[in-house]
Amino acid sequence: MRLKHIALALLVATALTGCNDTLDSATSVDISKVKNKVEQPLPAKIIADMQAKNMPRNSPIMIRILKEEGKLEIWKAKADNRFEVIKSYDICAWSGKLGPKVKEGDRQAPEGFYSLTPAHLNPNSQYYLAINTGFPNRYDAANGRNGTNLMIHGACSSSGCYSMTDAQILEIYAFARDAFKGGQTSVQLQALPFRMTAENMARHRESEHSDFWKMIKVGYDNFEVTKRPPEVAVCGKKYAFNQESKGPLSAAAACPEMSTPPALVSALSSYNKTYDLAFEKAVDKLGSKVWYEPSEAERKAVVAEKRKGRELAYAPTGTSLEAGKLMSQSEFQAMMEKRMAGGQVKPATTQLASLAAAPQPATAAERMKQGRLPASTGAIPATTGATVVSTATPTIQTAEGKTTAVPVPEQNPMNPLAYAAPAAPVSEAKKPFWKFWDKQ
Repeated sequence: MRLKHIALALLVATALTGCNDTLDSATSVDISKVKNKVEQPLPAKIIADMQAKNMPRNSPIMIRILKEEGKLEIWKAKADNRFEVIKSYDICAWSGKLGPKVKEGDRQAPEGFYSLTPAHLNPNSQYYLAINTGFPNRYDAANGRNGTNLMIHGACSSSGCYSMTDAQILEIYAFARDAFKGGQTSVQLQALPFRMTAENMARHRESEHSDFWKMIKVGYDNFEVTKRPPEVAVCGKKYAFNQESKGPLSAAAACPEMSTPPALVSALSSYNKTYDLAFEKAVDKLGSKVWYEPSEAERKAVVAEKRKGRELAYAPTGTSLEAGKLMSQSEFQAMMEKRMAGGQVKPATTQLASLAAAPQPATAAERMKQGRLPASTGAIPATTGATVVSTATPTIQTAEGKTTAVPVPEQNPMNPLAYAAPAAPVSEAKKPFWKFWDKQ
C-alpha cells in the first residue's frame, strides 16, 4: 500500500525543502517551427536539469497550481520517489477570483485535488493543446458542483480555465505525456488558491472560502511533509488525505472509521506546531490591516500593456498579488462607501512586499481559545459558494490562425470585495455587509 511507502519515506526523509520560487518560467521553443506538437520532446535544458536532480526522464509528475501568484508548477519524482519541482510557469490567464468553482457559467477556475489520466490529454484542442482538469471530481459531484470542459490549455484566454501560452502548454503536455509513457496511470493536479503558509492563511482567514481552504490545506500539508502526492479519498462530502479506512468509502455517505499512519502523525505533529506558532504571530502582526482582493478586471488592468498588438483571444489577467492591496480599515471603509455611493475608484495596483489580512478582535491567544485559529489536522469543515459572473462567446482568431467561436473572458464588473456576500440595501440601523471585521 502506498501509505506504507509514505511512512517509510518519512523515516528516512531529510530536512523539509520548499519549492524554488525563482525557477525560470520562460520557454525556449519556437512554436512556428514545431512540426508535431503531440510528440515534441522536452527542451535539452529541462532534460539536463532532470539528470542533475536524479529524475528519470519518464518518472511520475505532479502538477500544482497557485492561483493568487499565478504559478503552475511541475513536480517530478526523483530516484528515491520523493518529488521536487522541476519547472515553474507563469499562468497567462485565469478567470474569476480566488475560491472554488461551484457551477457552470460562474467563470471560476477549479480548486481542489484532481486525478488526470491519459484520457484527459487533448491533442486536438482549438487552444493548441489542452489537459482537462477533471472537474467535477467526486468531491465536487457530491457537493452538487457542476461545470464542463475546465482545462489547462494554450492561447492565453480563460473562461474558467487555467490558460498558458502555447509554448508553455507544449512543455506541460510533454511532461504529462512522458510520465504516462513511463507507466504513471494518474497524475495528481493540486489546484490551490495560494501557498498555504501560515502568513497566507492568516491574510485570508476572513474569506467566505476559509473552511474549504482549511480542508484542502490538510492535503497541502501532507505533501509538504512527505514530498509525495497524498492519497486522496472523498467521504461525507469531504476530502480525506492519506487515511487508512476500516470500511468502504462513499463520497456522499458518512466516513467510516479512519486512521493516519503513525509515522505521518509524528511528522505532521512537528509541522503543525511550527505552523500554529507562525499563524499566531502572523495574525498579531497584521493587526487592523485589511487585504483587498482584486477583481478580474483589476488584474487585467495591471497587464494591459501585454495585450497591445495581439489578437483578441490573447487576454492575460495578471496576478492577485500585483493588483491587490493592503489597507487600513479606514481606507477600506472610505473606498467601499464611495463605491456604494456610485463613485469611481482606481484599481488597486500596489504589489505587496508583505502579506496581510483582515483583523480579528482580541489577542491571538484569545482567538485560539475561541477556536478561530485553524486546526491543521482537525475535523474537515463544510464548503461555501462563489460569485456568479456572466460569460461571452464571440468569434475570434485562434492561435493557429483559424476563425472560430471560442469563449473569451469579458471584463468583469468591479467586485467591491472578494470576501463579502452580494451587496444588499443598507439601512442606518444595519451594519454594511462589507464590514466583515466588525463581529457585533
